[in-house]
Amino acid sequence: MTKYFVVLACLASAWTVWAEDKPAGEPEAKTRQGVWRPIAAVLGGARLPNDVLKTITLKISGENYEVIVEGEPESDKGTVAVDNTTTPKRMTIKGVQGPNKGKTFLAIWEMKDDRSMRVCYDLAGKEFPKEFKAPKGTSFYLVGYRRMPNKEKE
Repeated sequence: MTKYFVVLACLASAWTVWAEDKPAGEPEAKTRQGVWRPIAAVLGGARLPNDVLKTITLKISGENYEVIVEGEPESDKGTVAVDNTTTPKRMTIKGVQGPNKGKTFLAIWEMKDDRSMRVCYDLAGKEFPKEFKAPKGTSFYLVGYRRMPNKEKE
């Protein structure tokens, strides 16, 4: 069950990379494609262990994402819509194939540079989080991602 929550977190981060309407030169516009790995995550107040995070890979191509979790029978695939007009920025993820098929997740996101981003989303899909926190007793998931070097993209 924990791996599926991690998959959801990966999906949230995928949204951030598709900020197509950002001007060239801004971090989001530079990094919308590629391969990402989570470096830290908190789900409903509980930190996820590093050994779980190391099994997750997020691949982003265009407006599509794929999350691969080692040991799971299938990857999670879907689409994302980004809203850069709000503060914090928002995204809506829709699962198309795999364990999150038919589900919608709402998230907020930000990028500090072209190699790192953080995302907080509601796994219940009920509301956009208002801040980057995942307190105990909530369905919020906060995750930090690092872009993988080119040699690891293949």
